[in-house]
Amino acid sequence: MSSQPHSASSPAPDVASLVHPVTPGPQLLETAAGTLRMLAEPTRLNLLWQLTEGPKTVTELTAAVGVPRTVTSQHLAKLRLSGLVDTRKDGRHVIYSLRDGHLVRLIRETINHADHRITGEPTHG
Repeated sequence: MSSQPHSASSPAPDVASLVHPVTPGPQLLETAAGTLRMLAEPTRLNLLWQLTEGPKTVTELTAAVGVPRTVTSQHLAKLRLSGLVDTRKDGRHVIYSLRDGHLVRLIRETINHADHRITGEPTHG
Protein backbone atom coordinates (compact mmCIF):
# COMPACT_ATOMS: atom_id res chain seq x y z
CA MET A 1 0.00 0.00 0.00
CA SER A 2 1.34 3.43 -0.91
CA SER A 3 1.91 6.06 1.74
CA GLN A 4 1.22 8.79 -0.81
CA PRO A 5 -1.99 10.76 -0.22
CA HIS A 6 -4.49 10.67 -3.04
CA SER A 7 -5.61 13.91 -4.62
CA ALA A 8 -9.30 14.66 -5.12
CA SER A 9 -8.80 14.18 -8.85
CA SER A 10 -7.30 10.70 -8.53
CA PRO A 11 -9.33 8.18 -6.54
CA ALA A 12 -7.72 5.79 -4.10
CA PRO A 13 -6.90 2.36 -5.55
CA ASP A 14 -9.89 -0.02 -5.67
CA VAL A 15 -12.33 2.88 -5.21
CA ALA A 16 -14.84 3.52 -7.97
CA SER A 17 -14.53 6.95 -9.52
CA LEU A 18 -17.41 9.31 -8.74
CA VAL A 19 -16.67 11.44 -11.79
CA HIS A 20 -15.70 10.05 -15.17
CA PRO A 21 -14.65 12.18 -18.12
CA VAL A 22 -17.38 11.87 -20.75
CA THR A 23 -18.36 13.64 -23.93
CA PRO A 24 -22.16 13.84 -24.01
CA GLY A 25 -23.47 12.64 -27.34
CA PRO A 26 -27.11 12.18 -28.38
CA GLN A 27 -27.57 8.77 -26.71
CA LEU A 28 -26.03 9.90 -23.42
CA LEU A 29 -28.05 13.12 -23.39
CA GLU A 30 -31.32 11.27 -24.10
CA THR A 31 -30.58 8.76 -21.33
CA ALA A 32 -29.80 11.58 -18.88
CA ALA A 33 -32.95 13.45 -19.91
CA GLY A 34 -34.99 10.28 -19.37
CA THR A 35 -33.63 10.01 -15.84
CA LEU A 36 -34.50 13.64 -15.14
CA ARG A 37 -38.01 13.12 -16.55
CA MET A 38 -38.54 10.31 -14.03
CA LEU A 39 -37.44 12.65 -11.22
CA ALA A 40 -39.75 15.42 -12.47
CA GLU A 41 -42.88 13.94 -10.86
CA PRO A 42 -43.16 14.85 -7.12
CA THR A 43 -44.43 11.47 -5.88
CA ARG A 44 -41.69 9.58 -7.75
CA LEU A 45 -39.07 12.01 -6.46
CA ASN A 46 -40.37 11.49 -2.92
CA LEU A 47 -40.17 7.70 -3.35
CA LEU A 48 -36.61 8.00 -4.61
CA TRP A 49 -35.78 10.37 -1.73
CA GLN A 50 -37.06 7.77 0.74
CA LEU A 51 -34.84 5.15 -0.90
CA THR A 52 -31.71 7.29 -0.42
CA GLU A 53 -31.88 6.15 3.21
CA GLY A 54 -31.80 2.48 2.18
CA PRO A 55 -33.98 -0.33 0.85
CA LYS A 56 -37.68 -0.32 1.73
CA THR A 57 -40.84 -2.36 1.11
CA VAL A 58 -43.90 -1.03 -0.71
CA THR A 59 -45.67 -0.81 2.66
CA GLU A 60 -42.88 1.32 4.14
CA LEU A 61 -42.76 3.57 1.07
CA THR A 62 -46.56 3.98 1.00
CA ALA A 63 -46.56 5.08 4.65
CA ALA A 64 -43.62 7.45 4.15
CA VAL A 65 -44.99 9.12 1.01
CA GLY A 66 -48.65 9.21 2.09
CA VAL A 67 -50.32 8.13 -1.14
CA PRO A 68 -52.49 5.04 -1.77
CA ARG A 69 -50.64 1.75 -2.19
CA THR A 70 -51.80 1.45 -5.81
CA VAL A 71 -50.26 4.84 -6.61
CA THR A 72 -47.02 3.83 -4.89
CA SER A 73 -46.92 0.56 -6.84
CA GLN A 74 -47.57 2.28 -10.18
CA HIS A 75 -44.75 4.76 -9.63
CA LEU A 76 -42.37 2.03 -8.43
CA ALA A 77 -43.14 0.02 -11.57
CA LYS A 78 -42.21 3.01 -13.75
CA LEU A 79 -39.01 3.54 -11.76
CA ARG A 80 -38.10 -0.14 -12.08
CA LEU A 81 -38.79 -0.21 -15.83
CA SER A 82 -36.68 2.92 -16.29
CA GLY A 83 -33.78 1.24 -14.49
CA LEU A 84 -33.66 3.60 -11.52
CA VAL A 85 -34.60 1.09 -8.82
CA ASP A 86 -33.81 -2.56 -8.21
CA THR A 87 -36.00 -5.13 -6.50
CA ARG A 88 -35.42 -8.30 -4.55
CA LYS A 89 -37.80 -10.73 -2.88
CA ASP A 90 -37.70 -11.30 0.88
CA GLY A 91 -40.36 -13.91 1.54
CA ARG A 92 -43.65 -12.34 0.50
CA HIS A 93 -42.19 -8.82 0.43
CA VAL A 94 -40.56 -7.01 -2.47
CA ILE A 95 -37.70 -4.78 -1.33
CA TYR A 96 -36.91 -1.71 -3.44
CA SER A 97 -33.53 0.02 -3.56
CA LEU A 98 -31.82 2.63 -5.68
CA ARG A 99 -29.79 1.27 -8.59
CA ASP A 100 -26.50 3.05 -7.81
CA GLY A 101 -24.65 5.75 -5.89
CA HIS A 102 -24.86 8.25 -8.74
CA LEU A 103 -28.63 8.26 -8.33
CA VAL A 104 -28.39 8.65 -4.53
CA ARG A 105 -26.19 11.72 -4.96
CA LEU A 106 -28.37 13.15 -7.76
CA ILE A 107 -31.53 12.91 -5.65
CA ARG A 108 -29.89 14.33 -2.53
CA GLU A 109 -28.39 17.23 -4.49
CA THR A 110 -31.73 17.91 -6.21
CA ILE A 111 -33.56 18.09 -2.87
CA ASN A 112 -30.82 20.20 -1.30
CA HIS A 113 -30.82 22.55 -4.30
CA ALA A 114 -34.59 23.02 -3.92
CA ASP A 115 -34.17 23.64 -0.19
CA HIS A 116 -31.62 26.40 -0.88
CA ARG A 117 -33.95 28.02 -3.42
CA ILE A 118 -36.90 27.97 -1.02
CA THR A 119 -35.04 29.01 2.14
CA GLY A 120 -32.68 31.50 0.49
CA GLU A 121 -29.69 29.73 2.03
CA PRO A 122 -26.51 30.65 0.12
CA THR A 123 -25.45 28.21 -2.58
CA HIS A 124 -22.23 26.24 -2.37
CA GLY A 125 -19.36 27.25 -4.64
